Amino acid sequence: MDIPERASDNRPYFFLSYAHTPAWGPGNGDPDHWVHVLFTDLCDHIMALTDLPAGAPAGFMDREMRSGDGWPEKLSENLASCRVFVPLFSPRYFTSESCGREWFAFNERILRARATGSGAVPAIVPALWTHIDYAQLPDSVRHIHVDHTPFGDRYAANGIYGLIKLNRLHDEYEETVLGLAQRIVRVAQESPLPSSRPRPYESTPSAFKPRGEGPRRIHLTVAAPTRHSIPEHRDTRPYGEDAQDWNPYHSESTRPLPSLAEELIRSLDYRITVSSFDDEDTGETLVTDDSDKAAPSHPGILLVDRWALTDEERQRRLRAFDANARPWVSAIVPWNRADIQCHGEEGRKLAADLERTLPSILDRGRRTDCRVAVNGVPTLKAFTDVLPAVVAHATRQYLKHAEAHPPAGPPIRRPRLMGPTHPPLPEGGSDHGGEEA
Repeated sequence: MDIPERASDNRPYFFLSYAHTPAWGPGNGDPDHWVHVLFTDLCDHIMALTDLPAGAPAGFMDREMRSGDGWPEKLSENLASCRVFVPLFSPRYFTSESCGREWFAFNERILRARATGSGAVPAIVPALWTHIDYAQLPDSVRHIHVDHTPFGDRYAANGIYGLIKLNRLHDEYEETVLGLAQRIVRVAQESPLPSSRPRPYESTPSAFKPRGEGPRRIHLTVAAPTRHSIPEHRDTRPYGEDAQDWNPYHSESTRPLPSLAEELIRSLDYRITVSSFDDEDTGETLVTDDSDKAAPSHPGILLVDRWALTDEERQRRLRAFDANARPWVSAIVPWNRADIQCHGEEGRKLAADLERTLPSILDRGRRTDCRVAVNGVPTLKAFTDVLPAVVAHATRQYLKHAEAHPPAGPPIRRPRLMGPTHPPLPEGGSDHGGEEA
């Protein structure tokens, strides 16, 4: 639930997100000194460009925060209230779990604002700290428009760090920082982003995949009726022409839930595909155990509306889906507590039908730390909170259970280490009864 803005808006204009540079030796001072210089200069400009009163913070960075000082709470509060998010791009930034958490928490605010009708809010304003190859950016950040041409070629080649460190580029540094401050103020004033309740920092996932990990993929399957296939007495507002138009939280959101889920999962640095369960090949592709069919190459999530079970054929297919479902297929059951038709005798009957239809998937879901996903997710906020946990669980199960498929071709004989007294082995032979180490 969004928090109403105060008549006098004294929230920080920006949150400076940066990757802490590790100290590499004794007596070398603060490795992030120049980041703090940039922060101070940005704050000076913003105080001059706005009417913030004395004592109101122009920006926020975690330079002075230490463990034990309530720093996770302070981070979460500022991520939930600042107007603009300024990530300092560098190679180190996208390998930092802390930076990934900060990005995810702020981007979630943007997605929720869009879901409640605020439209596109361009509240992420990247800045180059050092040069970075944009081809190497994570998938989760590539939707952000990055245009550094107004700041010139030296900025693109050296970043702010290069400008601030070279005396001969001092004027370009000053011009770049003033331009960045003006952009922050302009975005904050033209596209105001509502505050939100702080997201617990310790449980916030990272928007960047771990270092060295290849592309992560996941498939989302939507099992929901359309407005043409629901019972006559059912409210049509949650439904559209296709299952992917399903919007169970229509009183909170103007966007279909599968679309919001797709963006949230993509913001976790996954490549996601989405399909409707009623599409002919969906169930076969995701859960088949037939030995003559290729195993799916990524985990899956079933997004299911209990009202989908009012169609007998769809219920039969869902039962077959459950019977063959592999451990890396998880489910989420949105169930709007504000929808009166989801309660009472009919609601209890549909819940019981779902238990009989998907017993294996639901049971597996209840044995995890995100059991609310299968017990019925009552609000939009509860959905956005639990979705990352379900994605992480499905991925862990896939990595644990999925069979490895080595590349085609003859097996490669591994080299053996032998002492000088060992005679050479004949081709194909072994000194362990035919088994190689």
